[in-house]
Amino acid sequence: MIAQGLRWLVGGVVLGQVAPKVLTSDKARECYVKGIAAGMRAKAAYQDFVEQARAEIGDMVAEATLINAQDAADVDPLATEQSSTQTDE
Repeated sequence: MIAQGLRWLVGGVVLGQVAPKVLTSDKARECYVKGIAAGMRAKAAYQDFVEQARAEIGDMVAEATLINAQDAADVDPLATEQSSTQTDE
């Protein structure tokens, strides 16, 4: 039981000494840079997708607004005639 605890302690100490050297090596740095570059490409692709979606939605909202304005223009003259007829009586 004590031997197993001692193994964990020695392993932790060795890992604590080796890990910083491994993490700061040139190969590790190259890996980090490539990972960051891939993340930046993914972000750019996502932003392009979002911009295209926003433009498409903006077009749809503009078209819907136009349809609603045309429908309101078609309905308003009748409502105006009926209300003016009722007030004249």
